[in-house]
Amino acid sequence: MLHIDLPTRSDILKLAHMRGAPCVSIYVSTTPVTEAAQADRTALKNLAREAMQQLEAIQAPKRSLWPIEAAIAEIEDDDEFWAQQANSLAIFLTPESVRTYRLPSKMENQVHVSDRFHIKPMLRAVTFAHDAYVLAIGMGAVRLIEVSADLPPHTVKVADLPKDMADATGRRRHTSRKSQMSSGEETSENALLTRYARTVDEALRAVLSGQERPLIIAAAEPMASIYRSVSTYPHTVSESLGGSADHTADHVLADQARSVLDGLYAADIAAFRDLYTTREAQGPGNRRRGPRARAATFGAIDTLIVDMDAVVPGTVDDEDGAVTLADHASADTYGVVDEIVSRALKSGARIIAARKDDVPGNGVLAAILRFAM
Repeated sequence: MLHIDLPTRSDILKLAHMRGAPCVSIYVSTTPVTEAAQADRTALKNLAREAMQQLEAIQAPKRSLWPIEAAIAEIEDDDEFWAQQANSLAIFLTPESVRTYRLPSKMENQVHVSDRFHIKPMLRAVTFAHDAYVLAIGMGAVRLIEVSADLPPHTVKVADLPKDMADATGRRRHTSRKSQMSSGEETSENALLTRYARTVDEALRAVLSGQERPLIIAAAEPMASIYRSVSTYPHTVSESLGGSADHTADHVLADQARSVLDGLYAADIAAFRDLYTTREAQGPGNRRRGPRARAATFGAIDTLIVDMDAVVPGTVDDEDGAVTLADHASADTYGVVDEIVSRALKSGARIIAARKDDVPGNGVLAAILRFAM
């Protein structure tokens, strides 16, 4: 089992706003297999040594180094902590604070020392939907299942949720009329299924109101299509989990739901690529491109897709977004691409963290702008 602490967008924004040397960001590729964790601890020790060397190179005060060194040593020595890991570990340290996140994505070992945190590798956590609801609805039963990345799936208690179709169709609705109830149309199978779906939808509103998690329907046809047609929840997914779900175990539905989430992520990237290609084909006057750092600085980026693994050392001017590249990473620089992402994130831009092959033109980033620069 993966033990995961997913950051929220708010968590990442707090990290992005952090300024003041020294800030140390460490990413360690980890394993959920406890017996194999010693190699990960050794990797952290090596990355910590590299961080200390960078800090010493800029003659950082000893009073700043010691708390960071002690915090990393405490993490290294925590046997219980290493017994419960996921696929990557992110650590953010200052002399006054330490934050850790266990992540489901596999990341490369890396360390960054600067006056700000390196947040870009974390963005897949807020780009990709790791959580969802599954509505398992059939003639003989209906239940709402919560699927998350870090906990086993579980059934959510929903007030007024009918037990099954008979319970739903037996309820007297205030909109029903006696003449309608006695008509052949009103008692047809399609009409009964529709009434069942609407009763379930009404019950779910109290639970789903204000949520943004995808809702995946697990049902045989025509129930799946009928429910989607009456659902008032805006994040109901068009792809369903087929077959009768009345007696399908929650963990089986959760595994199937995660495959649907993978497909949603791939479709999201494809939709961005299509829109970007369309904008680019409209010509220089309508591309809305411009220097990405400048666009991010002035809040012009609407959507940004970025290679989550790319690191380009340098600096970005706070006033005009001018980029100065560096020959190598050091505590005097930071990741330019990471800084562009950070500024775009602060202005409310949507960020899509992807692999290099998914970025249009195979660059390190591509953007759709709110206004021309």
